[in-house]
Amino acid sequence: MFGIGGGELIFIIFIALMLFGSDKIPDIARTLGKIMSQLKNATNDIKSEIQKSAEVKELNNSVKELTGTFNSEVEKVKSSVEESVLPEVNQATEDIDSLTGPIKRQM
Repeated sequence: MFGIGGGELIFIIFIALMLFGSDKIPDIARTLGKIMSQLKNATNDIKSEIQKSAEVKELNNSVKELTGTFNSEVEKVKSSVEESVLPEVNQATEDIDSLTGPIKRQM
């Protein structure tokens, strides 16, 4: 434990007893325990927040990748439709205009 041997630990406990007395040692130990638990809870909270933000970033990247793929597929379909159907639609529009042209002029 922290590179402290058994003899050194006993010496530290002896010095603490001499300084604080046997009445205050349990209070000090409780206080140190509370501080350690609060520190552990704080670090766990920080870890969970970091993991949540990493998951959100990962989800955002996945969504961006999916939307990019979707947009590229839509553009491919759009261009293929424009190449194949648009000339036919334009020709049909011209044909209808040429047929209705004389009719419009008579009115």
